[in-house]
Amino acid sequence: MRTNIVHPGADSLRYEIRQIVEVAKAIEASGQVIHWENIGDPVAKGETPPLWIREIVAAAASEASSFAYSPTRGLEEARVYIAGERNLEGGIQIGADDILFFNGLGDAISTIYGALHPRARVIGPNPAYPTHSSAEAAHAGSPHLTYRLDPGNGWRPDLADLETQIRANPQIAGIIIINPDNPTGFVYPEETLAAMVEIARRHGLFIISDEIYSNLAFPDSGMRKLAAVVGDVPAIAMRGISKEFPWPGARCGWIEIYNRDADPSFARFARSLLEAKMLEVCATTLPQKVLPRVMGDPRYTPYLAGRVDAYAERARRAAEVLADIPELIVHPAQGAFYMTAVFRSGALQPGQSLAAPTATEAIIRPHLGSALDARFVYHLLAATGVCVVPLSTGFNSDLHGFRFTLLEPDAARFEGLLRQLRDAVMNYLSSAS
Repeated sequence: MRTNIVHPGADSLRYEIRQIVEVAKAIEASGQVIHWENIGDPVAKGETPPLWIREIVAAAASEASSFAYSPTRGLEEARVYIAGERNLEGGIQIGADDILFFNGLGDAISTIYGALHPRARVIGPNPAYPTHSSAEAAHAGSPHLTYRLDPGNGWRPDLADLETQIRANPQIAGIIIINPDNPTGFVYPEETLAAMVEIARRHGLFIISDEIYSNLAFPDSGMRKLAAVVGDVPAIAMRGISKEFPWPGARCGWIEIYNRDADPSFARFARSLLEAKMLEVCATTLPQKVLPRVMGDPRYTPYLAGRVDAYAERARRAAEVLADIPELIVHPAQGAFYMTAVFRSGALQPGQSLAAPTATEAIIRPHLGSALDARFVYHLLAATGVCVVPLSTGFNSDLHGFRFTLLEPDAARFEGLLRQLRDAVMNYLSSAS
């Protein structure tokens, strides 16, 4: 074309979590059974939402008003309910107008980074969740800036590294926190959150706290939402129903805006998010109608507790099985339904491989590349059908490892998967020529 129409940040829009699916589908077509450990969809993994939730959804769907637009901010009954629950938890108090609904948090993330000044940057964790890191990098047309989560220290953020990055990059305007973290399952201690709030205050930054898994934090994890410690620092918290109900296909998420009037620039930015949503008219109505009815039901908290206990037990068992491999660093998750294993420095070598059928070896060959953990992941897929996500290319990290899920509901199958994964790692590491 006579004028280049490609956005300078287009090459940053990579989502390895789903891109590996195309390769896995080709392997599946060759006759290999695929174990889908790449994406966090509880329903696809066999967690059927309970009948009582489905009955509430069905009843709401039968109401004519479910077919109408909602207000741009979201249905008032949903926003009033969320604000009330937030305020009961203590910490900062909000009103219904501090809440804005989106068609899933992917929509919210895209809108937030798209509304930022082109020179404003938001620093996030490493490993990074790719929806955040890709959208932020695409907005800036430059690689995503990160602070380190330290696998040698239980995945705690390196606050000294965070401050160093902020001082070295004066264009940084905000800090991303994902709590509980994806991909590591780490839960930020309250004192760490408070320290990050203080860093933001000192440097005049705002905070984005992605709390989509906040109600799936494990017992004794010490989970605290940002609202408990944010004080007077401008911030945005993100939540949704896709992981909780679970209803990922509903595409229903919202943001909570804290201290919008603490800074004129942040207030104008917050208003631009509402204006952007006005151009779309509104978010989907049905899940908003359902939200207060499901979350306000007395069966909801016990239902979540049962799921969380199951994830916590799987995390414990995964750490126990993979602890047999000295070349791996593995910490049991503290929330959500993911875990990450990191290869120690020097464990991975270019010549390593796993024995696989000729047909599947041919399928992965064009995708091997130079990232050593991605090479392992594709060899694992070809040899065993286990589909996990490489840490380096999947989560914008300089660490080499892989993320897997804790979603397999069948205890025997989950145990078999862990043992298969452990044996594959050991065989791969011992295969170096």
